[in-house]
Amino acid sequence: MSTRTGMIGIKIGNSSFYDDSGKSLPVTILKIDECIVSDIKTIEKHGYSSLQLVSINGKKEIKKLKKPQQKIFADLKINPKKIIKEFRVDQDNILDIGSSLDVSHFKTDQFVDVTSISIGKGFAGAMKRHNFGGLRASHGVSASHRSHGSTGNCQDPGRVFKGKKMAGHQGDKFRTIQNLEILESDIENNLIFIKGSVPGSKNSIVLIQKNG
Repeated sequence: MSTRTGMIGIKIGNSSFYDDSGKSLPVTILKIDECIVSDIKTIEKHGYSSLQLVSINGKKEIKKLKKPQQKIFADLKINPKKIIKEFRVDQDNILDIGSSLDVSHFKTDQFVDVTSISIGKGFAGAMKRHNFGGLRASHGVSASHRSHGSTGNCQDPGRVFKGKKMAGHQGDKFRTIQNLEILESDIENNLIFIKGSVPGSKNSIVLIQKNG
């Protein structure tokens, strides 16, 4: 199967979708602004093939951008965009610089992978972060009922291994949910209705990718 370019979107929020049988399905609504191809990488020149897309209108003036970014938007003759993202594609799916993509790039009943930054929840304990059961409610346990308990060993190896499940910063990480079904596309309003949940809060940037 050939790899096509992904797209850049914004998470609008969650809602319900009713199928033909009247069944209610949870959906996430994504808004797709116009995605414009700004650069091309080829196997002959760069060792791999990809497309660079720009999307989502920004508020910065072009003269306030860094010089490499100024060149991108000056060559395209468009106002500066907020997001610049590169997507790996097969050589057969290379598009011309300046090509525009919209919601019609994805079809109903397709399955896509959606990437975004999960909601940050600050510092969390082991019970909330890793679903630990906690310590006993009585029988000698005092003021440490929600702690994670012992994390190390005795003299050998005498240290805590990296990656040990402990309290720490939860969320605010790039996460990808795979194989989410597109239930409907609203081309007029540039919206995509995806079955299930997508990482991130409202108005967060999402990357939508489809293989094949």
